[in-house]
Amino acid sequence: MCYDFHDKSIGIGFTGSFCMYEKIFQALEALKLTGADLLPVFSLNASSLNSRFGTSDSFMERACTLTGHTPITTIPAAEPIGPKELMDILVIAPCTGNTLSKLANGISDTPVLMAAKSHLRNNRPLVISLSTNDALGMNLKNIGILLNTKNIYFVPFGQDDYKAKPNSMIAFTELLPETIDCALKGKQIQPVIRSPHAA
Repeated sequence: MCYDFHDKSIGIGFTGSFCMYEKIFQALEALKLTGADLLPVFSLNASSLNSRFGTSDSFMERACTLTGHTPITTIPAAEPIGPKELMDILVIAPCTGNTLSKLANGISDTPVLMAAKSHLRNNRPLVISLSTNDALGMNLKNIGILLNTKNIYFVPFGQDDYKAKPNSMIAFTELLPETIDCALKGKQIQPVIRSPHAA
């Protein structure tokens, strides 16, 4: 299905699940085709740590090239998102377990979490694209909290390696445009939890 978001400003909050970045960028390339204006925000870890999946500089450069915007990388720069109504919808993709738990407990100590806090003050939708090794462990309670929190929606997710990592779950990032479309209408895409990803 084709979606038309040409009149929408969509924030993209990157956190530190670096193994998901290639899938996220592929999803964003598809999202860009909808005409949306994409505004990137990087957490402190996402903007400063290198990993075997790539360097922080290369990821930020790729985000800048794709979106046409220099990523927001500080808490003070993220704070005006709400007061200035810069985003129609904000997506945290990928959303780590660390970010998920802080969001569920009202902590805003990174640029992405400050962006979420500032954005939610306007009663606008926030979408979570989950990527965490403890979704069925310590973070299960936080998923439950956020599933029942006003204006927060989830990209459908499932176990990615139920044999080796039975508690791990990641989002089906190819469903990001459909999830956004539903969230903008105040609806949670269903079903939320789906069959495990292919190994």
